[in-house]
Amino acid sequence: MSAVNATNGAAPVHRESPMTKTSTVTLAHGGGGRAMRGLIEKIILPAFHNPLLATLEDQARLSLPELAALGDRLAFTTDTYVVTPIEFPGGDIGKLAVCGTVNDLAVCGARPMFLSCGMVLEEGLSMDVITKIANSMGLAAREAGVAIVTGDTKVVERGAADRVFINTAGIGVLPPRVNIAATRAEPGDAVIVNGPVGDHGIAILLARNELALAGEVWSDCQPLYSLITAMRNACPDIHCLRDATRGGIATVLNEFAVASHVGIRLREAAVPLNEIVRGACELLGLDPLYLANEGKLIAVVPQTHADAVVAAMRAHPAGRGAAIIGEVCAQHAGNVILCTKFGGDRVVDMLVGEQLPRIC
Repeated sequence: MSAVNATNGAAPVHRESPMTKTSTVTLAHGGGGRAMRGLIEKIILPAFHNPLLATLEDQARLSLPELAALGDRLAFTTDTYVVTPIEFPGGDIGKLAVCGTVNDLAVCGARPMFLSCGMVLEEGLSMDVITKIANSMGLAAREAGVAIVTGDTKVVERGAADRVFINTAGIGVLPPRVNIAATRAEPGDAVIVNGPVGDHGIAILLARNELALAGEVWSDCQPLYSLITAMRNACPDIHCLRDATRGGIATVLNEFAVASHVGIRLREAAVPLNEIVRGACELLGLDPLYLANEGKLIAVVPQTHADAVVAAMRAHPAGRGAAIIGEVCAQHAGNVILCTKFGGDRVVDMLVGEQLPRIC
């Protein structure tokens, strides 16, 4: 049932019907028939093109020997994206889905390899929008070095969804002896971020036209695997690593503190912030430590390797703003303490509630 020859990449051949020529999504496009086939062959396959997907089977068939040659364990993750608006400065829901899933694999030290893509489309959505999102996903996947090899499409009635939702699952390969985990933070370790925080959260807020500010903030949405590779070359034994998405860097640091039974002291003056983000937070009473990011990570590394890691990060496009923002301590186990610009201390708890809904 292959629509594209996996060997020569020949264009698919199928019979046209009125339902495959429509400019908007209809319920028929989720019905499993010719309309769905046309959607897949005309939009999805060209955007995601790779031999594993081209067979159009109900599953991707992955080579175990090829995976085993790269490592001794698999990493597996999944995430669902419901961001509104679906397009924003610096990205869209498609790029976000790819980068978010790739980064969830990369922060454990795995090499991201394969993704799945499940789309829930609202009846009436423009085909041009689907084409743009699919092309964005394909471009992001190629930049991240992964292949989208299987997927699914469902269509729901008007009003039953907000244009498009995307689920992506990912598989990566862990090299031998790599052990990056939230339980490994040790007193004396340095805490590092790869650049200004909160850009994605404020970019989404501005894209919703909910805030009149001069200037523009771009989402930091980006894949992080190559940056992490550079970091691991500088420090083969990174203790903790996580991308700071929903809940921001504050939530990630609390997770590290609780899992490792340590305290973390964070220096407010050392946390990098773009000026527009700082201004938006002051205007709205938002705490940038809790704002969502889509291209920022928090690393905990031995103090002896901290400067080398920061130097390696600053030499990479995704880490030019890298900074040491705190340290791990034996006191205050399970808590994050912020040393404020005014010289006082306050506890930074996990995010309670939701600062900004539908952020990713």
